[in-house]
Amino acid sequence: MDFSADSSYLQVSTGSYKRQVYEVPSGKQLVDQAVIDRITWATWTSVLGDEVIGIWSRHAEKADVNCACVSHSGINLVTGDDFGMVKLFDFPCPEKFVRTCFGMVTAASTVDIRILSCFSRRHKMEIFSSLNL
Repeated sequence: MDFSADSSYLQVSTGSYKRQVYEVPSGKQLVDQAVIDRITWATWTSVLGDEVIGIWSRHAEKADVNCACVSHSGINLVTGDDFGMVKLFDFPCPEKFVRTCFGMVTAASTVDIRILSCFSRRHKMEIFSSLNL
């Protein structure tokens, strides 16, 4: 769940793999894609949307990528998947099948991930991930 920078909108990803955007506080679902495209998000934790199409590998299934988090600077995206991979991408990544900037294997399926701090994409990034052991 993510709020827009002005707290006027909320985005969620559903269990049926749909991204939904709602007005705050009315709760009315926003369906106008042109309006959605103009929203600036304060956070991004969704694996769905045009901004993150590139996180999906050629052979990935919908349930393979479990979690995502955009850095506070808004230029990096880290994901976690069913194969224990933690991957770093440039954000946004709207092109299909983007190569990762970095990948590492954890012990098990990664179910939640957050960027704690990012000094430079190429130098140091502290990542917190929850594992499904």
